[in-house]
Amino acid sequence: MFITPASLRDLRRSDFQSDQCPRAMALTVLKIQDPALKTAATLALARRAARSNAWQLAHEYAEPQCLPGQPTTLRLVHATSLKMQPLHTPQGRGVLLHALAHIELNAVNLALDAVWRFSNMPLAYYQQWLAVARDEAYHYRMLARRMAVVGVRYADHPAHNSLWDMAHKTRGSVLARMALVPRLHEARGLDAAPAVREKLIGCGDATSAAVVAVILRDEVGHVAVGNHWFHTLCQAQGLEPLSHYASLCATYAAPKLRPPFNLEARRAAGFTDAELLELVNFQALA
Repeated sequence: MFITPASLRDLRRSDFQSDQCPRAMALTVLKIQDPALKTAATLALARRAARSNAWQLAHEYAEPQCLPGQPTTLRLVHATSLKMQPLHTPQGRGVLLHALAHIELNAVNLALDAVWRFSNMPLAYYQQWLAVARDEAYHYRMLARRMAVVGVRYADHPAHNSLWDMAHKTRGSVLARMALVPRLHEARGLDAAPAVREKLIGCGDATSAAVVAVILRDEVGHVAVGNHWFHTLCQAQGLEPLSHYASLCATYAAPKLRPPFNLEARRAAGFTDAELLELVNFQALA
């Protein structure tokens, strides 16, 4: 199914038919290149999937070469080459808002990918990750509106692909995906968001700061979903979570964490006392 504005209107109007598996539709939406169309389709899919009982794929799909769908004009660079600009200027805020919007759009892609890619998971797994995709789509829309205020559109600035790179690395293991995308990369957003919010307030952009506050609130729940399924899968496979997480970090060459850490938000997102203690000890040595 190729999504066009007309077919999106059909998706909004119609219920899923018995042969329209939400997981197959998640793959279709993941391939959409236009961010506005992708987020609208994600929201439509989430609404329709709430009434679907047919979540198992009729057959396995070969991974398309075009994942994730994104604008052809988007220039992807290494994260270290991206430089922030002073936030007291509209240009500087535009660069920051674009970086945040790219993270949130990537989060839509990651959640959709978690839905379609991994078979034989409980129904709650698919429902929760599609709900995460819905929230991330709302986040992107809020940031896109703020970008418009300063005259920036998505793909006007370069962006990095670290989140999707790790998703690609972990495409063969749902356990590794849960460990190293929501619990590592996305949890970094919990650490970074308070400082970003304060910087925006300091430069007089309270509206954008309020958007970041909403994202931080919701991301606690999203990271909690990753924590839940990581621990559930570890328990099912007889693995000790703390040591296995360290092993996965080494196997997949995960980036090293750097302080400061938002311990309160991480605790609310389901990180254990033992995991938080490791972060505290790491921060003390940094």
